[in-house]
Amino acid sequence: MASTETPEKPVELDTGADIEAFVAEHDVALVDVYRTGCALCAAIEPIVGAVAKASDVAVATCNPQTDLSIIDDYDVRSVPTLLLFVDGELVGRLAEGFQGVDAVFEFVADHLDGHRDVLPAEYR
Repeated sequence: MASTETPEKPVELDTGADIEAFVAEHDVALVDVYRTGCALCAAIEPIVGAVAKASDVAVATCNPQTDLSIIDDYDVRSVPTLLLFVDGELVGRLAEGFQGVDAVFEFVADHLDGHRDVLPAEYR
């Protein structure tokens, strides 16, 4: 069980090893895979920031251009892609372009059996 305090803003990760370590440190982790210069990625950045601030979901961002193995390891086919990990396992993927705060919280809630306490009350 993870014991690291949940960050209140997204953490920037550079490599696949960084993703693995981040996921191992947190019971529920959301990783935003983005690309520099992507307008949709820039638009979703404040959304994932709001998720980090309003919940106990650990949120990170990662540009796969810094470690191209991330693309294959996590089957990233488009950006932005949100990867949801629960207890170290990849349980969900959201790769449908821009999503608002409600849609991202609903995506997370749909994939949580336990750990629903990490969500704000209105999404539990």
